[in-house]
Formats: sequence, C-alpha cells, structure tokens
Amino acid sequence: MELLLLLAALLAAGLALRERLASRKLLGRLERMLEQAMDGSFREEVFDESRLSALESSMVHWLGSCALSRQTLEGEKARMQSLLTDISHQIKTPAANVLLYAQLLTEESLESRACAAALEGQAEKLCALTEILSKLSRLETGILTLHPVPGEVDALLSGAAAQFTRRAAEKGIELTVQPSGARAVFDPRWTGEAVCNLLDNAVKYTPWGGRVTVEASAYEIFCRIRVSDTGPGVPEAEQAKIFQRFYRASNARPEEGVGVGLYLAREIVQGQGGYLRVDSPEGGGAAFSLFLPTA
Repeated sequence: MELLLLLAALLAAGLALRERLASRKLLGRLERMLEQAMDGSFREEVFDESRLSALESSMVHWLGSCALSRQTLEGEKARMQSLLTDISHQIKTPAANVLLYAQLLTEESLESRACAAALEGQAEKLCALTEILSKLSRLETGILTLHPVPGEVDALLSGAAAQFTRRAAEKGIELTVQPSGARAVFDPRWTGEAVCNLLDNAVKYTPWGGRVTVEASAYEIFCRIRVSDTGPGVPEAEQAKIFQRFYRASNARPEEGVGVGLYLAREIVQGQGGYLRVDSPEGGGAAFSLFLPTA
C-alpha cells in the first residue's frame, strides 16, 4: 500500500514537473514571438497546431496579422514620403522664381511690367500644381471616392471640349467632338477631369493649324473615349513612362507643364474599373484612349 502511494506521489510529481516545463517552454516561445514582433523580424511559419496550446496558436495568427498590417503601414508611409519629396522638389523652382521676380520688381522699375507678367505666370503654375496635388492626395488616400453611374458619353465630351474652345481658336487648332450616342458607367465630375487633362495636353502640344479630335466608340464591355492630336507624339521608348507622376516626355519639355495630368487621369480611370493607354505612330501625333466599363 505504501509502495502504491509512493508511486502515485512520484507520478503526480512527474506530471507536475512535465506541465511546468511545458508551460515554461510555451512562455519562452511566446516571449520570442513578441520580441521578434517588436524588432520587426517575426515571420509566421508552419506549425503543427495539434502540439500547440490555444493561446500559442492564437498568438501566432495575431502576430501574423500584425506583421501584415505593419508592412502595409510601412508601404503607405514610403508612398507618402515619396509624394512629399516630389512636392518639395516641384514647388521649389516656381517658389524661388516668384521670390526672384518680386525682388526685381522692387529694384528695377523699368522692367516691372515684364517681371510682373513672369511673376503672374509662375504664381499660376504654383497654384495649378498645388490644386492637382491636392486632388491626387485625396484620391490616393481614399478621402475622395468615385461614384460611377450610367450616363451618356457625348454630354461629358462636349462639356470638356467647351473648356478648350478658346485656347484652340487662339492657336488656330481645329477642335472637333464626334457624336456617338455611346453610354458608359462613370463618375461625371472626375471622368470629366480626366478627359480635360487629355485635352489640355492635346491642345498644348499641337502646333498652330493642327487638329484635335474627341470621339467615343461603344463596345460590348467597354466604351472607348479617344483624344487624338497632330502634335509631335510620344517617343516609343517613353510611352510606358508618361503615366508616372511628374514624368515628362523629352519632346514635351519646351512647353510649360508639371507632368501630373496623365498620372491623375490614369488614377481616376483605374478607380472606376477602366484603363488608359496611348498610341503614337512614328510620323507624329498621339491618341490617348480612355476605356470605361459599360455596365
């Protein structure tokens, strides 16, 4: 009897020791997980959950979610940092010019009229840049959302083209909008912004006496809005780059611009389930096609 009691006591002590060691091992693993999570080195691995406690299993999945959230946050921070760097770089030159011309106005009375005109141009460029960057940041951060609805494309194109009639006439450019009767699903305000950006480039880079044509074609799944011009076109080697933020084609640099219009247009179109592409033959001219879903 005493032997049985002794064996039972030894067994109980062994079980208690085993549980204590298992608990210590579990706490050690959890501590390492937390340390890895704090220094950013945690990586979720394949575990045999039959050998894990419910606490350890939950901790693994929770830390995995935290690691993913941290990576997403780091990516957003890097993206924002890139945007702020671009803003700082692009605003620096016009701001410096504004200050320079302002100083010249106070020192050179004979040249005040020319300086005032240059000052006004730089100020307008700075204001336009600030406005478009504000739109970009609102789109990219989700503060501003798109609300596509079914609508007629012709009214959209006519309204956009009307804003460039005067500029086209001043350059002797024939600006034509071809009626189509096409329909699509789009956000009227922001899609109009995208089309205006395409028209702005077309009128800006088309030489005196050229043509700019706006037309739409309806397909089964997409509606294509096409803005074509008779300007210098886009070099083939640069066609994949012109939709990047602040990128300007080599043959476009003599004209005033900041290089964000096409980027903003692409963001707007992609936010509605569409896409934007460019076609530019070697002989000159460019055609930007904006594709919108029809349903």
